[in-house]
Amino acid sequence: MQIILIEDDKRISDFILKGLEENTHFVTLYKSAEDFLNHYLQLSFDLIICDIMLPGIDGMQLVQTIRYKKIYTPVLMLTALNSVQDKVSALDFGADDYMTKPFHFDELLSRINALTRRHQYTQKEERSNTFAIGDMLVDLNQYTVKIAGEEVILSPREFKLLNYLIENNNKAVSRIQILNAVWGITFDNHTNVVDVYISYLRNKIEKNQKYIYTIKGIGYMLKAD
Repeated sequence: MQIILIEDDKRISDFILKGLEENTHFVTLYKSAEDFLNHYLQLSFDLIICDIMLPGIDGMQLVQTIRYKKIYTPVLMLTALNSVQDKVSALDFGADDYMTKPFHFDELLSRINALTRRHQYTQKEERSNTFAIGDMLVDLNQYTVKIAGEEVILSPREFKLLNYLIENNNKAVSRIQILNAVWGITFDNHTNVVDVYISYLRNKIEKNQKYIYTIKGIGYMLKAD
């Protein structure tokens, strides 16, 4: 695993470096947040271990900065600050975990493994939330729909309807089921809102291909033609 260590205390950094390298991790050490920010574009890394009390930009500011830059690599804060407010602040700024010094190295390794497992699972979930059918590509995380590469703008309700149809791809769903999932209505109130929104959705996504089929006596089904 490629690990970034940002720590200005040589005694602590030497201890962590030795332990991580003995456990087959590759570690790059920076003594300040500025040094890391000057080089991060050229780096490949799986985890950041960062002290809070750094010279110049402190660890809290660093985490906030990298999250703003859309770097979502797990960050483990490793610091002597041990108040509840310090921990809450670090997590609120975007850190994923928090350990106080002094610490047992075995616990550090366990936390590293837990963070990377969680991150890998999250990435897998995000990848699985991209749905492709015909010339339509739907990103359920970014709330975007593209038809033949061109983005289609859906209202929040239209997107929620499409999402529900995708979750039940190749299954017929009734109007009552749709009302319940998309509008939170659990009974037949004789509204035609489902049919109206199905029409809206068809007009936006079925430019080149039919996706939504009317199933007589039941409701609707999303499937490839």
